[in-house]
Amino acid sequence: MAKILLFGKGGQVGWELQRSLVPLGEVIALDFDSTDHCGNFTNLAGLADTVRAIRPDVIVNAGAHTAVDKAESEPELVRTINALAPGALAVAAANIGAWLVHYSTDYVFDGSGSKPWVETDTPAPLSVYGRTKLEGEQLIQASGCKHLIFRTSWVYAARGGNFAKTMVKLAQERQMLKVVDDQIGAPTGAELLADVTAHAIRHVLARPAATASDLNGVYHLVASGHTSWFEYAKEVVALVQNAKYDTKIIVNAIEPVPSSVYPTAAHRPLNSRLNTDKLQSTFDLALPHWKPGVARMLTEFLETQK
Repeated sequence: MAKILLFGKGGQVGWELQRSLVPLGEVIALDFDSTDHCGNFTNLAGLADTVRAIRPDVIVNAGAHTAVDKAESEPELVRTINALAPGALAVAAANIGAWLVHYSTDYVFDGSGSKPWVETDTPAPLSVYGRTKLEGEQLIQASGCKHLIFRTSWVYAARGGNFAKTMVKLAQERQMLKVVDDQIGAPTGAELLADVTAHAIRHVLARPAATASDLNGVYHLVASGHTSWFEYAKEVVALVQNAKYDTKIIVNAIEPVPSSVYPTAAHRPLNSRLNTDKLQSTFDLALPHWKPGVARMLTEFLETQK
């Protein structure tokens, strides 16, 4: 049985990982404010000490600074959390021969074109968040540790806030919604990310040590299909209207608008499509369409509103 050290247990993905990783062995789950061991991503030496003390077989890093707009005003803090901390974990992992699993983002690309990005496409991030996540990838790769880097996009979970819940709230308050229609991606559930992560870890640990490192690398991990925020909003409202709950939806029109209508501190990539062929073929799995996951999450959310 494996010993797995999980960082960022309190986040959306970290919360789901606490469930999905348990069947693989012993899971030591930490957050930024953990006291038994250091999980604070601004304390690089403390993170390395934690790895040395626990000596896990696998480190899973679900910790990150994900406030994309706020990141523009605090670049050094964001770099420490999103780049230097994963780099420190990678060096520590290399020293003990552990695997490192890390999550990155579609924001490493500039969002040009309309084709799904493949792992070998040249990154060109538009924001502090994207640049620091890319640097984190590069530091992990430079460390020489065994690693799986999963780039994902448009992550949501039943726990915590997300776009779909925001749309439900606004649809209860306004008759007209204006939603961006020129950003394209795939809504991806934290539950799916956690389950695929567990599947991949099981896969690499089952491989002979001499060949396991062949699986090293960057993989794109998102639900299949794609949509715009506008179409996503329409799907959410339709699901809620068809559900048998007293949600008091009053919206009667949803209007598509360009991103320029809602200026933000950080530039968002317009094309966040990610090609997942490499992941699916390497780990022998099929990724579900984004719609069923969103519907399931909304059902759970609406149940709590009864």
